[in-house]
Amino acid sequence: MDRCIVLVDAGYLLGAAASLLAGEPSRSRISVDHASLIQGLRERAESETQQPLLRIYWFDGAPDRVPQPEHRRLRVMPRVTVRLGALTRSDGRWAQKGVDAAMHAELTELARNRACSDVVLVTGDGDLLPGMMAAKEHGVAVHLWAVQAADGDYNQSEDLVAEADERRVLDRAWITKAVRAREIGGICAPPPAPRPEIAAILSAPLPDSSLPAPAEPAPEPAHPAALPAPGAGERVPPAKGVPTPKDLAALRAPGPHPQPHPHPASATLRWSSDKGWVDRPAAGEPAETLSLPTLAQLTSAEQRWADREEDITTVGGDPFEVGQVFARRWVERLGDHVHLQKLSVMYPRIPHRVDGELLRYAARFGLLAHKDDQIDEHDRYAIRAGFWREIDQRTATERASAGD
Repeated sequence: MDRCIVLVDAGYLLGAAASLLAGEPSRSRISVDHASLIQGLRERAESETQQPLLRIYWFDGAPDRVPQPEHRRLRVMPRVTVRLGALTRSDGRWAQKGVDAAMHAELTELARNRACSDVVLVTGDGDLLPGMMAAKEHGVAVHLWAVQAADGDYNQSEDLVAEADERRVLDRAWITKAVRAREIGGICAPPPAPRPEIAAILSAPLPDSSLPAPAEPAPEPAHPAALPAPGAGERVPPAKGVPTPKDLAALRAPGPHPQPHPHPASATLRWSSDKGWVDRPAAGEPAETLSLPTLAQLTSAEQRWADREEDITTVGGDPFEVGQVFARRWVERLGDHVHLQKLSVMYPRIPHRVDGELLRYAARFGLLAHKDDQIDEHDRYAIRAGFWREIDQRTATERASAGD
């Protein structure tokens, strides 16, 4: 068939790009515009092979093969198929398992079935040499693309380079159309706009007697609407660390510590974990929270199907976005919006029945995976911040409607 296919080893492409732009192969050092990257790959493949594109296969690793937010965005793009291998941690380093084998199997199967006339390989691993040779024997022209090496030398297997029909290098100018370094030689790429809701939670003082008491109590932002606009918030001092729900709960408990947030002692934070439903005694939980229905109770079978379709096709998986989507569905299905007003005055505490369901929903997107044997608390705060932002917008709309 007169068409081309692109097989991308994401670990190689993004790791080599990070080495080129940031000086080390860690993908956390770069930010990637995946839509621009896919479009660039498509245009270049069609230009160099003189054949229309059939499909781009994106091979990457993920913990337990659970799609991460970037994989969810990629797999709904036109002409893109995502294939995931395992991502395991050994001796303090992450390693992909099964990605090379999947690429080899796909390459040989496409060639055997004559699905294309040209195949573009974006990889540097010599393990693909047998697959490349098999593809050539079936009459497929193999184009091997490399990422410009940071030290000017090869970052590909020499045997792979020697066997390829055509070889091209994706240079720095091409890479930087879709990839940016977060920090290069002291020059930082524009950081994402800070979320004021997350900053408000993280800047809460810890209940530690070793910390100096403030000269006078700091006013509490009683509602997300009172928070500063994005970009205007103060940076959180790193020495404090991330306060846990227990820390924040202690701020509201009676004791000798300063009370910058004067709430009654009964307003205890009761946040569930990602481990599933946690039964808690009703004592200490305000009566109004016990009457709040969960999203599952408000959702019909038809809505459940539509929700799953939306999750697969349009929800990217950003923690803040996940919180907003959950809150939007919950509010839209509330028959009595008195519940919404009750919830709004509880900020920043989410009733544990609703919060546990929120975190279990977020787990579908791989956001609560263990990283370095620790739960990523920053994702949890972002999820809850997105939830509160949506609730705030909905209550503002309700107030505006009531005013009219």
